Amino acid sequence: MPAPTPVQKRTLFEGHALFGKLPPADLDALLLHARVEHFAAGRTIFTKGSPGRSMMAILKGSIRISAPSPAGPDIVLTILHAGEIFGEIALLDGQDRTADATAMTDCELLVLDHRDFIPFLERRADLCILLLRLLSQRLRQTDRQVEEVMFGRLDARIAKALLRLAQSAPPAGDAISLRITQQELAGMVGATRESVNKQLHVWQSEGMVQLGKRLIVIPDIDAIEALA
Repeated sequence: MPAPTPVQKRTLFEGHALFGKLPPADLDALLLHARVEHFAAGRTIFTKGSPGRSMMAILKGSIRISAPSPAGPDIVLTILHAGEIFGEIALLDGQDRTADATAMTDCELLVLDHRDFIPFLERRADLCILLLRLLSQRLRQTDRQVEEVMFGRLDARIAKALLRLAQSAPPAGDAISLRITQQELAGMVGATRESVNKQLHVWQSEGMVQLGKRLIVIPDIDAIEALA
């Protein structure tokens, strides 16, 4: 597959939360140094503690960000989709990666190296502000997730996790399809797979969700929101 041209890369970033607001000329100057990398489903992109030399923007596919747990399954911090970025923390502070990143589906990532991105960021105060807002949103989400795990009822925790996933899920008609396993969902809400499976089957019997292999379909998102 031939590498995308700068114009093609720019088109892929239309509407992107961080890069979509840049003028075409500035975006072309930045993307001139970027490269596209492909990751097959299940492949590890980076691990916690590895050197953080680049930031990735998702062009296609879904990425799981997780923290390894010595006592059991990994803790799923978030799941990201096309149009989102990750790896920015280690890129900015020059420290090691803070979590694992794994391709959930076949993915295309646009990779920006530290040596190219930081000098560009130093010249763009507006992009710095956008990046700070993005990091603040991630921090607020993490705070809410910790609070929910500590104090929330399981049904409400699952409903809130589904709502977060639905916000960035690719559109597919009226229903919302989430490509996630029950184990991954359990990792997000701090519960066992068995307890999550039991609650999902209750909701399935009530027509609120439809369960498949690595798939949760929500026919009516308002019904889930009412439980959150």
